Amino acid sequence: MPTVLAISGSPSGTSRTVAAAESALDRLEVLGFAVRHLAVRDLPAADLLAGKTSNPEIRRALDEIAAADGVIVATPIYKASYSGVLKALLDVLPQRGLAGKTVLPLATGGSLAHLLAVDYALRPVLTSLGARHVVEGAFLLDSAFVSDATGIRYTLAPDADLRLDDAVGGFAMALGMMYGPRHEVGRGGLAAHRRHALFAPLDDPMLRDPVRG
Repeated sequence: MPTVLAISGSPSGTSRTVAAAESALDRLEVLGFAVRHLAVRDLPAADLLAGKTSNPEIRRALDEIAAADGVIVATPIYKASYSGVLKALLDVLPQRGLAGKTVLPLATGGSLAHLLAVDYALRPVLTSLGARHVVEGAFLLDSAFVSDATGIRYTLAPDADLRLDDAVGGFAMALGMMYGPRHEVGRGGLAAHRRHALFAPLDDPMLRDPVRG
């Protein structure tokens, strides 16, 4: 079964971007994928900015990226581009650091004015790093996320939840065609299978039950 690594490039530990990445992984895990999450903010900042790939934590992160069959690259959009935190990691990848991999770009932002940043800022970088297939991504508005009283757990509006479902489904199908049987995960198809974790549509009855934060 293919392995998937999500890279979240938000400087915040309780961000919408992190929640989106976790939600995508939850959906993929339900389908049987082996999943991991790499939060760039948790890497040693000084060594990352200095490009010190000899640092054990940075070396481990690079090895995880190299070992993954599929990579989710999740970022907030600032000033029509991906985050500086994400750029710091992408800058230390080898020239063909995503060679042969299927990649799903995910982005969050405060305005639809940032929508094109996925295709015009992020996608070219992923392609230049050798990604075999950069599938259609998803851009999720900040306003589609609603946090609970703790500010940690998020829910997602139904229309945005379906867009994320579509993006993850296309990613899973692309990986399935490369590495094994094609997954039946068409439009909205993941909704019936995924676990309720950090994320769920606002009208999901499972919201009445306690879940992990």
